[in-house]
Amino acid sequence: MAMSNQESVFLTQECYDQLVDELEELKTVKRNEISEKIRVARGFGDLSENSEYDEAKNEQAQVEARINQLEAQLKTAQILKVDDISTDTVSVGTKVTIYDIEFEEETTYRIVSPIEANSSMDTITDESPVGKALIGHKAGDVVDVHVNGNVIQYKVISISR
Repeated sequence: MAMSNQESVFLTQECYDQLVDELEELKTVKRNEISEKIRVARGFGDLSENSEYDEAKNEQAQVEARINQLEAQLKTAQILKVDDISTDTVSVGTKVTIYDIEFEEETTYRIVSPIEANSSMDTITDESPVGKALIGHKAGDVVDVHVNGNVIQYKVISISR
C-alpha cells in the first residue's frame, strides 16, 4: 500500500484500535520471540550455513517492515466518528445500497479505506472501481462504473451510517 507522507487515511475507531493492538503485539511479544530465535540459532555455530538463523532474520525483517507500515498508517490516520459521517453523499464510512440496472439486483456495501478492507463481501474500498465511482454521489443518482472495458450502471438507492 503505497502512501505519500501527507495522505490521510480514514479509519473507524475499531480499526484504529486493532492496528494499535497489532503494533503493540509486534513491538513487545513478537520482537522478543524473534530475538530469542536469533540467539538460539547463533548457538548452532557457523551462520553462513545456518537455516534457523536465516529464517529468524527473515522473520525479523518482515516484522520490522510491518511495524514501520503500521506506524506510518497510524501517524496519518483520521478517526471517522459515526455521528460526523454525512449521509448526503457516498463517502468512506457510509453504507450504500445500490441497484444493478442490468441484473436487477440490489446490494448494500460499506465503503472503507484499503487498510480497513477485509475479505467479507459487504465491504468495498474507496479505491476499488465501484467504490471510486460511487464516492460523492447522492441517493437517486445513476453511476457508470468502468470495469475491464465494460460499463456497469448502478442506481444509488440509499446512503446510511
